[in-house]
Amino acid sequence: MGSISPAMNGNEEVDLVVIGGGPTGLLSAVLARHMGLSVAIIDEKSGPLKLGRADALNARTQQYLEVVGILDELRSKGIECNTSSTFAEGEFKSRQSKWWTSLEHCLHRNFLMIGQPDVEAALLKKLDTPVSYGEQAISISEDEESAVITTNRGRTLRGKYAIGADGARSMVRAALDITFTGTKPEMVWSVLDTFIDTDFPVCSEIVTFQLNGQSRVSWIPRERGMARFYVLLDGEITQDKAENSIREHLAPHRVTFLKTEWFSTFEVKERIASTFVSKRGTGRVVLAGDAAHVHSVNGGQGLNTGIADAFGLGWRIALAVRHAKLSPQGASQLVQSYDTERRAVAGDVIGVAAKLVRDTIRTAKEYVGTIEKNAGYITGMGVAYDGTGSALISESEVGIWKAGKRCPDFSLLGSESGEPQRLYSIVPYGQFLILSIGSRQDHCQPREELPTTHLTILPSVAGGVQSATGGTSSTYEADIVTSAEPFKVVVRPDMYIGYVGNEAGVNEYMDSILSLS
Repeated sequence: MGSISPAMNGNEEVDLVVIGGGPTGLLSAVLARHMGLSVAIIDEKSGPLKLGRADALNARTQQYLEVVGILDELRSKGIECNTSSTFAEGEFKSRQSKWWTSLEHCLHRNFLMIGQPDVEAALLKKLDTPVSYGEQAISISEDEESAVITTNRGRTLRGKYAIGADGARSMVRAALDITFTGTKPEMVWSVLDTFIDTDFPVCSEIVTFQLNGQSRVSWIPRERGMARFYVLLDGEITQDKAENSIREHLAPHRVTFLKTEWFSTFEVKERIASTFVSKRGTGRVVLAGDAAHVHSVNGGQGLNTGIADAFGLGWRIALAVRHAKLSPQGASQLVQSYDTERRAVAGDVIGVAAKLVRDTIRTAKEYVGTIEKNAGYITGMGVAYDGTGSALISESEVGIWKAGKRCPDFSLLGSESGEPQRLYSIVPYGQFLILSIGSRQDHCQPREELPTTHLTILPSVAGGVQSATGGTSSTYEADIVTSAEPFKVVVRPDMYIGYVGNEAGVNEYMDSILSLS
């Protein structure tokens, strides 16, 4: 692994400086360390988050965190939820879950309800570099080779790249004069993490409550038997007003509030940075998470979109820093492709959340209908990069395999243990996967080596499975594979498909990454 190097002038030099210690910043640091980069992390908070903030991991985020290696720990603490209910006039009016249960090629067809403090704690356990809490960036500049950050402790950090994951009021974004534009609906929500005593039929469902034709209260089941309520109020916002509104919406059932761990308010804003990479896409500072985009909490998009930012950015920065054959211009374009892909997605996410928040003043049926229409973003499984113009997507398609779409997860037979394994449980982050689908094809040898793992996936054969081999090449069987014409698939390290086709096309795609210009 890389290490922090004090320069002759007393500055600290690292591969990556991460500004912000929330989930986006922490995951960025974990991935960078996994790929051998030296990292410095600063966060202006006094210490790790203890209460509140985000509350749900969607299906795609769970796939990411399985690759990272922390999902099992979080699942042991959280609550699975894949059903949305509507309640009005003293009874349940509907229950819907098909946008989860109809998902294909994924294991976890649900939200995992768990608090952001638990997510951050799991990432901190995975991180072998300390977070410098109580330290704030006060200035940032860059040249053609590095970004330079000075802090309130008198430190100067020089990194080959820097990630600004310092939230919606990002100092990094402001210092670089990156505009942050959008809309601001006149809505202020209150949120409570609370323990209650009630005769309401408690269930592991997201319940939207309708009163007087509007849907201003939602109940989210949480870990430890806790309940989270989102309450839209008019006028002065107080905890008493929020609790009274909850009582009104749950009537005729009684509710007693036993202990409230966290009460807060948030003003709905919908904004996106004009670029996610400094110097109009060519610089050394990259925005991620709320520093790059903010939106309503409706649909659980905030933390999930930030996690996806980090997962899509980490491998790019590692290649830009460490691959000797990548030219400076190629490294710049590699990082710029993050802006191309993730800013397009962020714009769509803002649109989805905007529809949801505006429909809270409509009936519960209309609100849930909006969820169903936008389920691809709410589950995370419909997020894709085809059509964005990304240099890292070679438009191509065979069956369910399409460049720009997420790589399917599926069971593999033929491991040394004899037990089925799923693809996402065995892939290493930072590696390109080259899948030979349908036959024992010779593995490609790109003219310039990239971190690559080869898998051969054959059709299942009744009565036995193919043997697996060790190292970076293995052979498996899978029901997902038919006996049709064989082909190859390149899966990027963020588990999105880059290319589908023949061996020559794989070589061309892999070589193109090192010859970006």
